[in-house]
Amino acid sequence: MTAAIEVRDVSVRYGEVRALESASLTVAPGRVTGLIGMNGSGKSTLFKSIMGSVRPDRGEVRIAGGTPAMARKQGLVGYVPQSEAVDWAFPVSVRDVVMMGRYGGLGMARRPRRVDHEAVAEALERVELTEYADRQIGQLSGGQKKRAFVARGIAQGARILLLDEPFAGVDKRSEGTIGRLLRELAAGGHTILVSTHDLHALPALADEAALIQRRILFHGAVAEALRPERLALAFGLDVTTDARSLV
Repeated sequence: MTAAIEVRDVSVRYGEVRALESASLTVAPGRVTGLIGMNGSGKSTLFKSIMGSVRPDRGEVRIAGGTPAMARKQGLVGYVPQSEAVDWAFPVSVRDVVMMGRYGGLGMARRPRRVDHEAVAEALERVELTEYADRQIGQLSGGQKKRAFVARGIAQGARILLLDEPFAGVDKRSEGTIGRLLRELAAGGHTILVSTHDLHALPALADEAALIQRRILFHGAVAEALRPERLALAFGLDVTTDARSLV
């Protein structure tokens, strides 16, 4: 079986800063993988490397057997970054934001067809934002905004979704909606790579977990990833005291 995501010995530097150092990670199709690491551990850089927006200094990334550029062109991969570079005052509706996920197949005219409108309506329903479809995007709560960008990835038809801290700063309803939706998508064959600081919710969310500190320290069962001695390596904590407070 071809891996959904394969990161091979990837290193990325920003000037003198080492963001990733010989990082390797293989994610099988139909799995939810939790990515765990402290701030500055390389999580966002790993996502950007997978998407192809950052070119590794060394190593290779393959998505469904092809390059990140091929995956983007085919609409195979969708990305929900931690903070969207959005002008929240711009007069664009929630429906318009979700429709952006369909742009790759609209051609030069950017004129949505019936199938595009249906895909957007279904995506909005799945994230429970149908009643907010015509609202200006900046009027949503933080959790609703995050759900809108998850809907964009769904409308795109992406089979591989990367979510960078989707639960950060969201309300409980949005947290539950997003978590439940990710499990449903994985059950339908989607591949999900999601970074999160909520270790308590990880066993219910993810099939497996990867610990990152510039490189992948561990990738396997969630219960094994949450062992204090493993968390100590990822977070630089004392194995007997501080690490136990994380779980």
